[in-house]
Amino acid sequence: MMMSKPVPEKASARVLNNIGLVYGNKGEYGRALDYYSKCLKIQEKRLPSDHPDIARSLGNIGSVYTSKGEYDRALDYYSECLKIQEKCLPSDHPDIASSLFGIGNIYNSKGEYDRALNYYSKCLKIQEKCLPSDHPDIARSLGNIGSVYTSKGEYDRALDYYSECLKIEEKCLPSDHPDIAISLKNIGSVYTSKGEYDRAVECFERCLKIRKTLLPSGHPERVSVEKKLSEVKKFV
Repeated sequence: MMMSKPVPEKASARVLNNIGLVYGNKGEYGRALDYYSKCLKIQEKRLPSDHPDIARSLGNIGSVYTSKGEYDRALDYYSECLKIQEKCLPSDHPDIASSLFGIGNIYNSKGEYDRALNYYSKCLKIQEKCLPSDHPDIARSLGNIGSVYTSKGEYDRALDYYSECLKIEEKCLPSDHPDIAISLKNIGSVYTSKGEYDRAVECFERCLKIRKTLLPSGHPERVSVEKKLSEVKKFV
């Protein structure tokens, strides 16, 4: 009987990371943390302390804690991740943008909107430098900045960012993509807050048209738009 060779630690860490990713995508956050932590332990043993793979694992753990709503723990991991990345990567590296985006999400969720804007804006600046102008990641950052301005009640600025986000999405995504529906819903909500109900109706109708092609009747995301459309039509 042949004995199997031991798996090299580098390969083992990669496998653990991939399993953690699968569990994270499934929403099984405890298991994801377990595998990411095992991966990180191996990396910290065999790699220099400022290696980008260590930063990536720290960021993955931060992402899971964000999903769990444990924002302070998430910030600890993302901050350590960013610290390493800023030391070992070029200042305009996409991984740095991803970490800035993750930290922005945390501050947005915590209601610390000015801090969220700071990190989202830094992220966007890097993305605009290293990505094509019509890249979906740029659209995503613009949309998140729009959401912060919405939360701050600065509706005109929110519309500027949401509109630019939608413009990119309509250029680079299929016409029935869920992200386009989200942007239309966001813009419709801002117009509702501004009392511009005709424009709100137009956006909600376009959003609903997309969601009807993607989602079954009774789906929560479809129902939410139907309710918004019904409410705003009362004012038209």
